[in-house]
Formats: sequence, structure tokens, C-alpha cells
Amino acid sequence: MAARVVAAATVKAVKGVRKAIPTRAALVLTPAAVNKVKELMKARPDSIGLKVGVRQRGCNGLSYTLEYAAEKGRLDEEVVQDGARVIIDRKAQLTLLGTEMDYVETRLASEFVFNNPNIKGTCGCGESFSV
Repeated sequence: MAARVVAAATVKAVKGVRKAIPTRAALVLTPAAVNKVKELMKARPDSIGLKVGVRQRGCNGLSYTLEYAAEKGRLDEEVVQDGARVIIDRKAQLTLLGTEMDYVETRLASEFVFNNPNIKGTCGCGESFSV
């Protein structure tokens, strides 16, 4: 007996114009972060960009990692903004969704700062977070 394949579909006419739902950017860089990423990439021409990830560490669970990327993984997300390329590790994509990456210089330190709306808690020293 031959098997039958039955496909069901519903088609409806859409009246009026539907607006596209705005998507949240995976990661947004501030102008200071763009400039610093470009500066770092000039010093490392063998790298294609900076790779951002998260790992289990600290008293609150997760911390950010930054490293030079030699290649983009098949499932990694790529953000190119004003000529600066940042690659988001596939394991960190949901954690970083909608995050702003900034670069801050003070008299005592210079660092990338992540303003992440997904964070539910941080530790006292500010190095680890939980989602």
C-alpha cells in the first residue's frame, strides 16, 4: 500500500500594511569602543576581529572574555560597525543580546565595559554576573 502525503496550509489575506517588528541588535558598539577595536586590530593584522564570549567564573556565575579571533566559527555571530569587527561566540549570543559595548579610560584603568540589559545580578567587585 502506497503512503499518501497530505499537506495542510492556511492562507489569509492581510489587510493594510504590517510594520516589521524591530529586532534587537546582537551587540552595539559605542564610538569609543569602535575606535579601540580598530586600534587593536591595526596591531594584530593576522586577526579578523575581537571575539567576545562568556565563561563560568566569579561569585555570581559568568564573566566576559575577550580575545583576538583568527577565524569566525560556523555558528558565531558577527557584528561589523563602522569598520570594527566583533565576533560573538555562539555560547554567548543569548547572554549578550541587546548589549552595548563601551570603552572607558580613567586615570587608573582602561577597559571595555558591557552595558547588558539581560543581567539579573552582579557581584560586589563587578567582574561576574548572572542572567
